[in-house]
Amino acid sequence: MYALWNNFKTTVLMAGLMGLCMLVAYALGGHHFMIYGLVIGGVMNLIAFFFSDKIALMTMRASPIQREDDPELWDTVQHLADKANLPMPRVYISPAAAPNAFATGRSPEHSAVCVTAGLRRMLNRLELQGVIAHELAHIKHRDILISTVAAIVAGAITYVAQMAIFFGGGGDNRDRKSNPLVMLLLLILAPIAAMLIQMAISRSREYEADRLGADTAGTGRGLGQALAKLEAASKQIPLPVPDSQANMFIVAPLTGSGMMKLFMTHPPVKERIARLQAMEQGL
Repeated sequence: MYALWNNFKTTVLMAGLMGLCMLVAYALGGHHFMIYGLVIGGVMNLIAFFFSDKIALMTMRASPIQREDDPELWDTVQHLADKANLPMPRVYISPAAAPNAFATGRSPEHSAVCVTAGLRRMLNRLELQGVIAHELAHIKHRDILISTVAAIVAGAITYVAQMAIFFGGGGDNRDRKSNPLVMLLLLILAPIAAMLIQMAISRSREYEADRLGADTAGTGRGLGQALAKLEAASKQIPLPVPDSQANMFIVAPLTGSGMMKLFMTHPPVKERIARLQAMEQGL
């Protein structure tokens, strides 16, 4: 049911992206330009669906590994994937010093788990199991696609609004001067709309991934310890990723930008740890 609901939200977001592109095209050039909005929206949806995993992995400069490259990590992923009744995902390591992890892919059959070199140096076996189990929970619930589509929609809203302001859209009459009220509304509302799309990635998905991850690992203790370590380190070591991708990591990375500090898509780590501890105690 949870996965079905996520699929529904993904469809709504994709439809919203199409509508957004057509609306902006209309604002820029009238109804004659709406076909361009339709094409742009379709291309962006195709990119989100088929290439989002490759884009995320390229951003992190991640490399695929085999068992002989890191037996502990490989065996951990394989063991927990078997417990979760999931196909074995591809395994990647990013050279980033900031300790973090994420899962990507449009479905369990086309999924990947990526951890950073900083995470591999910092976590012990129990903590690594907790992190991997959490990421596999996202794969099982198909959280990944909706996160990616929402991020692309958020970025698209801001981008097309900037284009509209730059080109000075204003309807069918190209000689007509730009409407300053329309430009002002685009300038103010576009970032807010982008924020709302990002917040559509409900914080509850992180709580649910924590819960299912702890259940898969057999304990929430490792994940709780890992979250505490990762949050402390993430406040000190920047992870240079676009704000639009920050939501996919297990803890919110320090990106160097102020926007994610204003609109966080992750619930507080202290609250996540408290819930895991309550689960451990059977409360």
